[in-house]
Amino acid sequence: IVSAAVGSGGATLISAQRIEALWIAIRHIKPFAVGLNCCEGPDVLRPFVAELAESVDCYTSCYPNAGLPNPLAPTGFDLEPHHMAEYMGEFAESGLLNIAGGCCGNTPSHIAAIAESVKPHPPRIPVA
Repeated sequence: IVSAAVGSGGATLISAQRIEALWIAIRHIKPFAVGLNCCEGPDVLRPFVAELAESVDCYTSCYPNAGLPNPLAPTGFDLEPHHMAEYMGEFAESGLLNIAGGCCGNTPSHIAAIAESVKPHPPRIPVA
């Protein structure tokens, strides 16, 4: 499994590659799954996950942050478990995911909510 963190502009944070370039760079190793993680939250990450899902011939994963750090929020991040569940459930319903999770700011309650939200949706079928 290969996962890359992306910034709000869509470039990977380590190598500054766009999604297409990332796939070209790793395709030859035939990964089981390729995914995106971190970012500023699932709302910012979604278009890049959609681009990835349209491009790769393996499984896809997505592990977004629970928004941005916020010391005044109950969990320390902007998004609570039900928010993450709404976003990730929509990702799954749209056929973008095979593996779902959470990165920074996600608690066990977030992960449980995400798992429940994606459960009713069939996994993404990789493009040929």
